[in-house]
Parts: sequence; C-alpha cells; structure tokens
Amino acid sequence: MKIKFLKFMLFGFITGTVLSCQSPEKKVDNAKEQVNEAQQDLKKAQEEFNTDYQKFKLETENKILDNEKKIIELKEKRMNVKKDNREKYDEKINELVKKNDELRSKIDRYQFESRDKWESFKTEFNHDMDELGQSIKDLFKDNVRD
Repeated sequence: MKIKFLKFMLFGFITGTVLSCQSPEKKVDNAKEQVNEAQQDLKKAQEEFNTDYQKFKLETENKILDNEKKIIELKEKRMNVKKDNREKYDEKINELVKKNDELRSKIDRYQFESRDKWESFKTEFNHDMDELGQSIKDLFKDNVRD
C-alpha cells in the first residue's frame, strides 16, 4: 500500500512539474507580451506627461511674463529712488531678471524621466517661482522706503 501511495505521489509530483514548466516558445511569447505592455505603459505615461507639461509650461510662461511686467514697473520706479540707492536697486533688479530668465530656461530644458521626478520638478519649480514673486513684491516695498 505504501509503495502504491509513493508511486502515486511521485507521479503527481512529476506531472505537476512537467505541467508547470513552460516551453521556451511559451516563455518567449510571454516575454514579448510583457514588453508590449511595458511599451504601451511607457507611451501612455509619455502622452500624459506631454499634456501635463504643456499645461504647466503655459501657466509658467504666464507667470514669467507677469514677472517681466512687474520688473519693467520696477525699472520705471527706479528713477524715484535716491541716487545713493539707485546702484543697489539696479543690482536687485538685475538679479530678478536673471532669476526669471533662469526659470524660463529651466522649464524649456526639462526632459521627462519619470512621473516622480516630474512631480518633484514641479514642486521645486513652483517654490522657486513663488520665491521670485515674493522678491519682486519685497523690492516694491523696499522702493517705497527709499
């Protein structure tokens, strides 16, 4: 009885092993299918990024243009600044122009790597943009005191 049971178990083990092993052709087909799915996922992610990027870039460009207008206003108000403070004021304005240009260049150069890196980039970029906006406002306030 034990021998019959052992033979039965051995037969079951061998049958299970044989059935669970895939042929090389089947493995290749599965690999091709996985590659196709990965390519489709990548294409979808790239399309989503392109849409998000264009929207973000448009919003950013509007903010940059708004900063440029404010900087032009600062340059016009420069004439109201005391002569002693004008050079310092000009340096601050030049720094604002440079930072605004750097932000424009940064968004233009961005290349998609991954969704996480894109989200991180947007967070950092928005932070930098907010800081620039605050610097412009602060210079307006400083101008009132000069």
